[in-house]
Amino acid sequence: MLTNARKKLTVFASALTLGVSAALAAAPAAAQDTITWKVQSHWPGASSSFKDSLGRLKDVLAERTDGKLELELYESGSLFKPTETFNAVSRGILEMGTISPAYAQDKISLAGVASGLPLAFQTPAEAAYFHMNMGFEEMLREEAAEHGVYWATDKVYQTEMVVKNPIESVEDLQSLKIRSSGALEKFLDEAGAATSYISGAELYSALDSGIVDGAHWGAAQGAYSMSLYEVAKYHVKPSLNVAGTDVIIVSQKALDKLPAEMQEIVKEALKEQFWVRTNEYEHKEKVTLQKAVAEEGVEINNLPQDVIDHMTEAAQVIWDEEAERSDNSAKAVEMVKDYLRQLGRL
Repeated sequence: MLTNARKKLTVFASALTLGVSAALAAAPAAAQDTITWKVQSHWPGASSSFKDSLGRLKDVLAERTDGKLELELYESGSLFKPTETFNAVSRGILEMGTISPAYAQDKISLAGVASGLPLAFQTPAEAAYFHMNMGFEEMLREEAAEHGVYWATDKVYQTEMVVKNPIESVEDLQSLKIRSSGALEKFLDEAGAATSYISGAELYSALDSGIVDGAHWGAAQGAYSMSLYEVAKYHVKPSLNVAGTDVIIVSQKALDKLPAEMQEIVKEALKEQFWVRTNEYEHKEKVTLQKAVAEEGVEINNLPQDVIDHMTEAAQVIWDEEAERSDNSAKAVEMVKDYLRQLGRL
């Protein structure tokens, strides 16, 4: 009987050991159920889009994957310079990032058109139709795919300047030092202003100290969230452009590692993000500009017609230059022109 008891005890101990071992073996697998992606933004933490765009996407993906995909957000400059984010995502060093198309001009020939042909579209609805109904978004995605990047425009919206003194003549425009980027930087140069690129983190101090006289950082929401109205009281109309100036880029390597179902969740969330953020941004633009006028003493600087005519001539030069960058660019610019002809503006 003692021998039988010992046998039973040995069997029990062996079973217990196997159970503990199995539990320990299962523990790492359970821990791996949560996938964490590092996300480098080109927006400072103070920028409205850091919370409204990236914060929203983080919550949506966490909810729809039952917490299995976690976005770890980093504001502009935390890991890489904004201009280096595309390369980091392309190489798979970062799983996701946000950029302006202007930061990828050396890789994406359509980046200038994506940044927005100056004085082309007049409303977000027009730009959204061009991206999603006329095939431009797919053209961008195909070019980005050649670099191992999945491209998804975050939203389309207007870009508008703030300036320290009103622009009342062509001479006023040509005397300005303006913070700009991408196709708009070339456009403003062509119109006669002096432009320079300044990062978001340094923009307020550059305006405050007089290094620049004006800037564009989105439109009203961007200016308000970055406190630019404290030092630049004039909001310029019309829009310099309406375009997909903010882009979410995903490492194709990281995307391919996800289960097929989760890949589709990411893609659908990004597609939905475009429409949600475009509509939300346009609404908030109107509310924020009125708030800036009422509470910050901001004045609307409607450009005189002779200034608009001068800028329109400069814009046409930029359109033609962008068309020369590649066959794709030529096709995209002609698509814009065809669309504007349909609208009776060309």
